Amino acid sequence: MDEAGERARAQFERSGPITGRAQTGDGAIAVEVVPGGKLKNVKLTPYALRSAPEVIAQQIVELANQATRRAGDRMYRTLAPALGDGQIRSMGYEPLPDDEDDYRR
Repeated sequence: MDEAGERARAQFERSGPITGRAQTGDGAIAVEVVPGGKLKNVKLTPYALRSAPEVIAQQIVELANQATRRAGDRMYRTLAPALGDGQIRSMGYEPLPDDEDDYRR
């Protein structure tokens, strides 16, 4: 267990902070979350504020869900080499399908 913990720590040191990000196509709303989905940052441009509050709220929820999946993917890709696929999946982190990897910039 100590060896796996040490490998995981080393992986975290190499990867830096793990977050997930998502934004609307026009960049009017952007969110950042930590693994597990806790919001770290929400940015709204003046253009975004032209929409009804219900629309803004729905977009934030959808973006937060997308960002949470991305954070989980990053956590998986960081820890799977150290802990193994089964253990990291048992923690609730999974890789995104290959067709969703366009966000990895």
